[in-house]
Amino acid sequence: METMSAVSSQTAITDFLPINGTDFIEFYVGNAKQASYFYRTAFGFQLIAYAGPETGVRDRASYVLQQGKIRLILTTPMHPGNEISAHIEKHGDGVKVLALWVDDAEKSWQETTSRGAKSHTEPTIHKDEYGEVKIASIHTYGDTIHTFVERKNYSGIFLPGYIAIDDGYTTEDVGLLYVDHCVGNVELGKMDEWVKFYEDVMGFKLLLTFDDQDISTEYSALMSKVVSNGNGYIKFPINEPAEGKKAKSQIDEYLEFYHGPGVQHIAVATHDIIATVSALKSRGVQFLRVPDTYYDDLLERVGAIDEDIAPLRELGILVDRDEEGYLLQLFTKPVEDRPTLFFEIIQRKGATSFGKGNFKALFESIEREQALRGNL
Repeated sequence: METMSAVSSQTAITDFLPINGTDFIEFYVGNAKQASYFYRTAFGFQLIAYAGPETGVRDRASYVLQQGKIRLILTTPMHPGNEISAHIEKHGDGVKVLALWVDDAEKSWQETTSRGAKSHTEPTIHKDEYGEVKIASIHTYGDTIHTFVERKNYSGIFLPGYIAIDDGYTTEDVGLLYVDHCVGNVELGKMDEWVKFYEDVMGFKLLLTFDDQDISTEYSALMSKVVSNGNGYIKFPINEPAEGKKAKSQIDEYLEFYHGPGVQHIAVATHDIIATVSALKSRGVQFLRVPDTYYDDLLERVGAIDEDIAPLRELGILVDRDEEGYLLQLFTKPVEDRPTLFFEIIQRKGATSFGKGNFKALFESIEREQALRGNL
């Protein structure tokens, strides 16, 4: 059964790990130049910075894309036999780094490692003519890491080692604003372990719990818990499969093809989901679709909303309401050939939850895609 607890406004005052927001999300990919073209063309990101052989970086090439407050890094290795190439060989294209913007990277690293986090990179200062950035990283689920980024003494385009770049190709943005939340998939029996990690090591609070009664269909089920930092800027839902159903859940499928735990989807916010989804669909982004009957009793289920139902029905946008208001959301199909990473487009109109009322319709839609892949 779903439970919810408010994140206290007092938490931020005593928070030993204050976080200002998501700094960037880094993907390890097989071909960063081509991946960057996809995210620029399909999702409307702009290329703002680059690091690679031309800038003195010999082992990789990295393209930094931005839209609103969202920054993505797409990184590809130049040679085999390193952490980047090993990650791609095992997982395919996927998220390696969930970077957190902090005021003190060294203190963040010390606080978390002293509480049991495994260090990935000790605090390191990176400098160029624009100042300095301090960076440190810790391990989280699977091969994913959290990087603490302290940039208060830096005025450059992104980070030292990167140069501003303009290759003459620009696209219109689609109205994406910021990262709303990032969802991780972990193995059966590991969800509570990672919830405890975020509570004990990073000082997060348990915000929501969904059990297999909340998130289930005729065929499969999953469990999910949402953790949030003190000020609520960072939210990490964590999913695990649930036992007892007769088919493979979407989490099982992810774990099989990603070959372990990792980031399942990235939810990005917009102020106008109808315009954003319309633009994305016109550029070839594919979305999951629920049956048209979903909209027949929509207003009876969620109450009055500002939007006309006709464009929501046409685009397949889902609506759900909680005690604070309502939200509109839609999920892309996986953005790679492996059925792993996808994106959620979300517009919040007061609601602070995650669309519990849409779970059944959404997961039945995912199962239809699984069946087409022969993985249900």
